[in-house]
Amino acid sequence: MMFSSRRKPVLYFKEQRRLTGDHCSLYKLFGFCLLLLLASLLWLQLSCSSDMAAAASSQRDGRLPQQPPPACRAESSPRDEESWGPHKLSLLVPFRERFEELLVFVPFMHSFLNKKKIAHQILIINQVDHYRFNRASLINVGYLESANDTDYLAMHDVDLLPLNDALDYGFPANGPFHVASPDLHPLYHYKTYVGGILLLTKKHYHMCNGMSNRFWGWGREDDEFYRRLRKAGLQLFRPSGITTGYKTFLHVHDPAWRKRDQKRVAAQKQEQFKVDPEGGLSNLRYHVESRQEMTIEGAPCTIINTRLDCDQDQTPWCLLM
Repeated sequence: MMFSSRRKPVLYFKEQRRLTGDHCSLYKLFGFCLLLLLASLLWLQLSCSSDMAAAASSQRDGRLPQQPPPACRAESSPRDEESWGPHKLSLLVPFRERFEELLVFVPFMHSFLNKKKIAHQILIINQVDHYRFNRASLINVGYLESANDTDYLAMHDVDLLPLNDALDYGFPANGPFHVASPDLHPLYHYKTYVGGILLLTKKHYHMCNGMSNRFWGWGREDDEFYRRLRKAGLQLFRPSGITTGYKTFLHVHDPAWRKRDQKRVAAQKQEQFKVDPEGGLSNLRYHVESRQEMTIEGAPCTIINTRLDCDQDQTPWCLLM
């Protein structure tokens, strides 16, 4: 008989003889259960004490315990060795209220990058103001708030997971590297698409003055950034030799559950196709409300709670009307 992978059959065992007989009183049963409970608590206390003593002994000897003590077990990033190379990636994730996806994304990407021996930090730039979502501005914030020991960026959607280990997340020395290329992305296949996952050095990002801050709501900021790459004279690279096609990534976004903010208000319909010649890092206005270091299933990340500022004279569509 076949069972659903989401369900587990219940195993039935033969009934054992009763320990106290049918005439056992309620008080005797209560006393027996209390005795079992006390014995279990004593065993748990002895086990925890043994683990803590072993951990303390290892630290006194200058050794790390093989496993952290119970209740504080967390996988830390492996030590950077020479085989990992001199570069460090800052993985920038623009974010708002997509916690289910975040719980999957952080452990997955931490493990994926560790297997490829890529030193990294994961920054979740969480928009906490009352304005419409602004992916580009959040990426600008991530660039400015990233650690000084990182030298390149991944502009990475939280709902896109790489399934092919052959995908390259290494340092893009020759120019921006579009990992989620139109030939591989499960949804977007036009030639000028540079969204989803894009790697570039911090130097090259600065040459573009970052991304435009005029794009409130969903979409179009990637298309404008493509023009910035061309204007900066940067050669765009994409993967080659990947044979998994549109199954290269897992797209975990559920459009029925999380509808995108695609509304175009005021003059936004006309402005969305224009190039922003001056905006970007140079006119970004924001405030970091707090930074939180946390781990998700042992994977470390930093949450940067960010309030963006909007010039409503310039972009009145930052508020839904």
